[in-house]
Amino acid sequence: MLTAVTGINWGDEGKGRVIDLLAENADIVVRYQGGNNAGHTVVTDQGKFVLNLLPSGILHPNVTCVLGDGMVVDLDHLSGEIHDIREKGVPVTPEHLKLSTRATISMPWHRIQDELEEDRLSKSGAAFGSTRRGIAYAYSDKYRKKTLRLGDLLHLNESSVQARLQTMLEAKNLELGGCYHQEPMSYPALMAWCKAKAADFGVYICDTGNYLDQALKEGKRVVLEAQLGAMRDIDYGIFPYTSSSSTISAYGPIGAGIPGWRLDHVVGVLKAYSTCVGAGPFVAERAMPKDWTNALRQAGGEYGAATGRPRRVGPFDAVASRYGLRCQNADKIALTKLNVLTGMKRIPVITAYESNGRRIDRFDPTINLDACTPVVQYLAGWQEDISACRTWEALPQTAKVYITTLEAMLDHEIQFISVGATRDAFLTKGAWE
Repeated sequence: MLTAVTGINWGDEGKGRVIDLLAENADIVVRYQGGNNAGHTVVTDQGKFVLNLLPSGILHPNVTCVLGDGMVVDLDHLSGEIHDIREKGVPVTPEHLKLSTRATISMPWHRIQDELEEDRLSKSGAAFGSTRRGIAYAYSDKYRKKTLRLGDLLHLNESSVQARLQTMLEAKNLELGGCYHQEPMSYPALMAWCKAKAADFGVYICDTGNYLDQALKEGKRVVLEAQLGAMRDIDYGIFPYTSSSSTISAYGPIGAGIPGWRLDHVVGVLKAYSTCVGAGPFVAERAMPKDWTNALRQAGGEYGAATGRPRRVGPFDAVASRYGLRCQNADKIALTKLNVLTGMKRIPVITAYESNGRRIDRFDPTINLDACTPVVQYLAGWQEDISACRTWEALPQTAKVYITTLEAMLDHEIQFISVGATRDAFLTKGAWE
């Protein structure tokens, strides 16, 4: 069984919460793209965990986690992340964690480039809202063939790897010196860094594609974990305010290292309202006054898990969500943070956009979204605390109407609904597994 968990909107939908639940019955959880610009938050009996590189399944002792071929991996950050969860009692061994030989290394200079360029652009107001973690530069060098892959760390004594390292360092020194007037980095220091990472992670690095292929042939349950959402996809998102990799479910088997396998299920994750971290068009934030958005941000704790930045917030956006659902081809939908809407007398929902007197029902990331005005419909709210609800029948009638209205707008059933942050604070309806 091969299942992908993907974001329908701009990211931060609560995928970590859903993956943590699915991991209870999974054998393997795989991250298939992105890097440490991801931020998946999971709350367990051991505390609150914010995971950037490690798949959410790492919190389950019987689950093996994989960092797949399509990822860019900052090994310094990974070291810190492993240390932090070990401090909370979570074991991390080569049996729990496997790193693909084909995953790209986010080199030390990638983060430096990201910071320098974002600082340069911010002076003219042209910054992209980068996480400053070097993701775009790692992917850029991957496609320029000027970086290392994790498997190269196992062959640092070979002349071919050393020659490539020397060549890429010379090119990078030209870039950083010529564009940003940085002091050149030395080859001995770079080689020492590589050898230290090889010593730390060599036992974790293996051909994860073969491992996953065999596991699926044996009938194991594999969950693919995406980062961000459809609106941040490099091809289908709000370019250029996107991530640098494919967040789409169809890329899942490729990024995981098993391109010959097809997905059995795609779980698309939505939030009960809209949120967005970073720059770019976001129609939903113009739907309501600032006091409403500030109150919602506080109620939902809407701050980026990876960066701590305040998230931009707004009502549920049916226009954008229909597009994201089509991109992800999800057969199952999980709706998160329904409880955050508790206490509102009226709950706004965006049903369409308007631009120059024209109604827009279909989301198009290539048009001028900044010129679009949201069309808002109001639904009745509820005052009851729903965090203890564990069945569909236990929800207030107005909460049920809110969900069924979203279903009608999406033309898709919502099968999973979270009503709180703890592991057991959810309910299901329809076909969910």
